[in-house]
Amino acid sequence: MPMAFVEFKDVCKVYRMGDVEVRAVYGMDFTIERGEFVVIVGPSGAGKTTVLNMLGGMDAPTSGTIVLDGKEVSSMGERELTQYRRHDIGFVFQFYNLVQNLTAVENVELASQICMNPLPAEDVMSMVGLSERMNNFPSQLSGGEQQRVAIARALAKNPKLLLCDEPTGALDYVTGKQILKLLQDTCRTTGRTVAIVTHNSAFTQIADRVIEVREGKARSVTTNDHPADAMTVEW
Repeated sequence: MPMAFVEFKDVCKVYRMGDVEVRAVYGMDFTIERGEFVVIVGPSGAGKTTVLNMLGGMDAPTSGTIVLDGKEVSSMGERELTQYRRHDIGFVFQFYNLVQNLTAVENVELASQICMNPLPAEDVMSMVGLSERMNNFPSQLSGGEQQRVAIARALAKNPKLLLCDEPTGALDYVTGKQILKLLQDTCRTTGRTVAIVTHNSAFTQIADRVIEVREGKARSVTTNDHPADAMTVEW
């Protein structure tokens, strides 16, 4: 049986705080196929951001196995993890983390300087609908435009997996929908695997695969044969 693109097998993450052990993730199992648009959903404190951090190589599991594209991430050392984060993963967060004294296109170029097969910054900027705003500074851009720059920066790395943590969290409703649509279209047109972590269950309608996280476990993993278009979703 061929391996899935992403595999979590019996993954646990325990944090120690003094004498107290906190189980953030316990016995987590799921798979993701290449090119899927995935929504990891659950309430605050369910363990979904811990899942994202482990998948992104920012945090190591206490036990269990994490595999991405045939590489066992869970057994990597610090140097390997740095390479993995640099080359294989694109990150998009709730807050845009742009460098304020660089233009939009310079922010995108920053990412492409550190990876092996970057995409041209100008191409990615036009892909996210910002070809007219390349030379603007972040302070001259709206929140939605700044998030588009952050997405362009992540995509310029040409990553195997795009990880988005509450990517619409700081945006108004209409702008949030546009960003979701951009992420969905990016997945469809490039074949790139995109995973969104959110507490908003309405987002599950637009996913190919939904991983519902509760109390540190994947309570359910479901697939949608006919995902909705992001612009039609109401919440």
